[in-house]
Amino acid sequence: MEIYFLALGMLFAGALISAAVKEQWKFKVCSVFTLIASVMLFIPAAAVLLTGGTMGQTVYMSPILGDVEFIIDPLSAFFVIVISVMSLFGTIYANGYMKPYFNKGMNVASHCFFLMMLITSMILVVTVQNALFFLIVWELMSLSSFFLVIFEGEKKEVISAGIKYLVYMHLSVIFIIAAFVLLNIQSNSLSFADFASALQNNTNLANVVFLLAFAGFGIKAGFVPFHNWLPDAHPAAPSHVSGIMSGVMIKTGIYGILRVLLFVGTPSKLAAYTVLIISVISALYGVLYAITQHDIKRLLAYHSIENIGIIGIGMGIGMLGLAYSNPVVAALGFAGGILHILNHSIFKELLFFAAGSVYLKTHTRNIEKLGGLAKNMPYTTLMFIVGSVAICGLPPFNGFISEFLIYAGMLQGVPSSEINLFITLIFAIAGLAMVGTMAILCFTKASGITFLGNPRSENAINIQGDVSRVMIIPMGILAFLTFFIGMYPQYFIGAVLVPVSMFIKSEAIMPVFNSVMELVSVLSWYFFIFLIMLLVLFAIRAVFNRKMQIHNTWGCGYDRANNHMQYTASSYADLFISTLKPLFKRVTHIKKPKELFPKEAYYELEIEDIEEAYIVKPLVMWDEKLLAKFERIQSGNIQQYILFGLIFLILAIVGIIYFGG
Repeated sequence: MEIYFLALGMLFAGALISAAVKEQWKFKVCSVFTLIASVMLFIPAAAVLLTGGTMGQTVYMSPILGDVEFIIDPLSAFFVIVISVMSLFGTIYANGYMKPYFNKGMNVASHCFFLMMLITSMILVVTVQNALFFLIVWELMSLSSFFLVIFEGEKKEVISAGIKYLVYMHLSVIFIIAAFVLLNIQSNSLSFADFASALQNNTNLANVVFLLAFAGFGIKAGFVPFHNWLPDAHPAAPSHVSGIMSGVMIKTGIYGILRVLLFVGTPSKLAAYTVLIISVISALYGVLYAITQHDIKRLLAYHSIENIGIIGIGMGIGMLGLAYSNPVVAALGFAGGILHILNHSIFKELLFFAAGSVYLKTHTRNIEKLGGLAKNMPYTTLMFIVGSVAICGLPPFNGFISEFLIYAGMLQGVPSSEINLFITLIFAIAGLAMVGTMAILCFTKASGITFLGNPRSENAINIQGDVSRVMIIPMGILAFLTFFIGMYPQYFIGAVLVPVSMFIKSEAIMPVFNSVMELVSVLSWYFFIFLIMLLVLFAIRAVFNRKMQIHNTWGCGYDRANNHMQYTASSYADLFISTLKPLFKRVTHIKKPKELFPKEAYYELEIEDIEEAYIVKPLVMWDEKLLAKFERIQSGNIQQYILFGLIFLILAIVGIIYFGG
């Protein structure tokens, strides 16, 4: 474990040194130290995944915390690799993305410091085994990410998103603390090692603890109905931060749920059905609202909710397998869910980086103002399309493999004689299939409107080439990983089996996984043959194109295309959205033409989140009205403040005499 602590020291050293060097060198320093730390962390984590063992060390922290144990078990090892590698890509990408902010009075030094602190705290969250210290590093993670979100704090919407994020994070901590308090009372310990034994043969307490933890960690992950912070915070943050938050940080919520599930052991059917139903709703809700978005980063944020739902479906299937004593269903569900954690981190970072490249060049995130970017930004276009295919779960990319395992788990559970399980799984299969269909609709819209056609505004016209290599390289590596995992999934499924074995202690799963590995190996060959055929077709097309001559023909009075004659983002999805009107709050902005030759006319459609519109905003308004009644207390009169203090002192003395006597 010495190399683990040395890696943490490297991250902290990078944070301090980056604060001392010139702006042009800050992110280079962060990248170098993150690279060194990532290699150091990868070594013990990979060793644990290869051997199935555990590494740990106990450190005396303070009289209050006592001995704190740091452990890299298979579950922690998987998350350590995902966090360290994906964070490295984020810091490299930031070298190019943050260049325009140099010498503009922006606090880049603090941004670098909090970026390194975020990475450090995430590593600590998934390795520490003490409840109190876990809460400390969890809070450090929330605060450091908050300061990263509000980097452009001069914008009102950024501050609003940051405060909203901070409120939700502290709401999540309340639920987590409640779960840990119950575990502490039952075990008389703060060590995770003692929590599991405390819940044995106590089903009611296990249910309460798990549901409290699921609510707390679910807020961080972005499950519906705890998702409202996510669509605001991700667009507000710089794109490399959005990629790390969506690709990595929200997965710490998934880690927390899985860790508490290890305390519980065999979950109750109530807990399993709760996780599965909420996950299906989250996946459908996320992709449905993603379709309605015009802000490209907000669209991707809603897809984070969708993919958290897909991960949750895998967990829910795994929990149902445990609850019904079906290890095959449990293993396939957990394997699909855990593998999707890795897959989502890859293609979601890729998509956020591509979206950040678009924003850097066009200075807008509104896809209604884009179009035709493929001509000037070919590499970014290719990366976004690769990420789009992967997130839609289409072969031969990585999203297909993890969803394939989840489908396999659900199909294995369908023949059950339990009518409740049968009906639930049928609806879950239909829901996941619907999610895939809507994801294709959403990303054909996002890719087509953003990169194809004619430019719709000056933002999309005045572009001088693609982004720098330092931004393209991490996107290229991520794109390659989506393809490599999709082509050779057997190696990654094998790695996922090690953390899955922490939840299922049965030899019955090995024959099933051997058959799954054989099947995906065959699929790899089919994918390879498909790609060869595709390359041959492109080669034939290229040969014929050389001999082709292009001439203008009579256009029936049609002169040339312009940006008013092509689909907008709203019109592209309107037919689908119009069939689901009750699920949206539609806000229209319209100016009708009144003159014979009108100078201006427009129609804008905005879709508002129904939970935000009908639950969150009314609660905030009610809270503001309540607090407004106490404004008189803040009068600015010193004598009045002294009177308040005197009244409180008298009441305190009376209370002590009365209750003390």
